[in-house]
Amino acid sequence: MSQIYHSDHRKLQKHFNTERLADRLEELIVNDRLSDEQCRFIEQQNMFFIGTVNENGQPTVSYKGGHKGFVKVLDNQTIAFPGYDGNGMYLTTGNILSTQEVGLLFINFEKPKRLRLHGIAGFYLDDMLLSEYKDAKYIVRIKISNVFDNCPRYIHKMQTVETSEYVPREGFESPIPGWKLRADIKDTLPPE
Repeated sequence: MSQIYHSDHRKLQKHFNTERLADRLEELIVNDRLSDEQCRFIEQQNMFFIGTVNENGQPTVSYKGGHKGFVKVLDNQTIAFPGYDGNGMYLTTGNILSTQEVGLLFINFEKPKRLRLHGIAGFYLDDMLLSEYKDAKYIVRIKISNVFDNCPRYIHKMQTVETSEYVPREGFESPIPGWKLRADIKDTLPPE
């Protein structure tokens, strides 16, 4: 009995004659906990993509970036990351509050590699990890349901040129993004 495939996955696997391949891959690479190598990989990344869905089934995908190591591996079944100042829409975290289901995609573009992670997320305003991140507003913790390395063959090789000046760091004040200075937005910003 598959832990990751549902009936529509199975229909497509049957159509394309990949049922045996899909089953073998699930057997060989899908786990409910991180390997030591996957822990190291996650902690070396400076960005990831996160997909969420609300109670009506409406999805959204967000990019999350920070300094290398901003995603912490708390144990081999739990990761955490900070939430920084954003656009105030709270699409990702609102969906986390709504359904808790998340899918993360970590990609190393310099040495092509990717990792998929699915889990149950929690949103915390008073998490003890907050003190470890300058200007973090909240912490998201994710209990891993399944995780697996994913084929890197279509990853375009790219280089990181520089870390965004907006990523909070000790000893520096992050600049105000230009869109927050627009006259039609400025009057709606919270006082802080």
